Amino acid sequence: MFEQQKTTLMEILEGSLTQPMSKYAEWLISTVVLVNCSAVILDSVPEVHAQYKDFFHELEFWSVMFFTLEYVMRVWSLGAKFTAAEGGAWKGRKGYIFSPFGLIDFFATMPFFLHVFFPTLDLRILRVLRLLRILKLSKYNTALQDLFAAVHSERRAFGSAAFLLLIATVVSASLMHFAEGHEQPQHFGSIPHSIYWAIVTITAGYGNVEPVTKAGEVIALLTGFLGVCMAAIMTGIVASAFSNQMSRKKAAYQSQLRQVLSDGVVSDAEKESLRRLQQQFRLSDAQVQSMIDEHKAEKSS
Repeated sequence: MFEQQKTTLMEILEGSLTQPMSKYAEWLISTVVLVNCSAVILDSVPEVHAQYKDFFHELEFWSVMFFTLEYVMRVWSLGAKFTAAEGGAWKGRKGYIFSPFGLIDFFATMPFFLHVFFPTLDLRILRVLRLLRILKLSKYNTALQDLFAAVHSERRAFGSAAFLLLIATVVSASLMHFAEGHEQPQHFGSIPHSIYWAIVTITAGYGNVEPVTKAGEVIALLTGFLGVCMAAIMTGIVASAFSNQMSRKKAAYQSQLRQVLSDGVVSDAEKESLRRLQQQFRLSDAQVQSMIDEHKAEKSS
């Protein structure tokens, strides 16, 4: 009996397509996270804090209880993810505890317990840690998951672009040091000082210090242009990765659609499964209809 309950709870918390309750669990957790982050932001205003500090303290307490219960339920239920032959209950639990989402869930409750055991800690640090709870929303946001997956799939391309960025930063900083070091030693007196200027110029297009020599102006212009080129390279990599990610999702949905339509009978459970998969992959009705028409054309030919 406990094994069945464990499996059901795991499917609800992990967003299984076979569990309608999983959607309500996502909404509940997302709502609590948004309310908490809003409370942390408002609590940073001295006037609001002075008037509603008791309310914010009470909200934080019950929120921590909620997140702690969620964390414990996830750890317990994920024991059903693997059978004894596949590694046992602790394989699933350990995989969650040390996963990015598991660490986010763990640190979502840490600020409260840190303040309980170390009441002298700076409240500003605890406030920042509490705002990390907003990262919990990434678990239910497919756009963020697509971004992470796209970056991971193109990690080699990003690594190459980062290496080019490093070279450009060091070269620009070195040239600016030799061009402006004697004129503005407080800003360009050493290459490490100039690196800060180079990073700001490449990323923002305009540095925090105006050059005073002609050579410095030329280097600043070239560095700004280099920053535009690097932004274009990064944008191209991300756009290509997103396009590939959407293609993979369409292929996965089309494969599931073909499997459902193969016997010519579509049950209500299969319709619901396809509908939720469509929402998860963020596919439009027109895209789905196009896949259905393509499948019918293939069968009739």
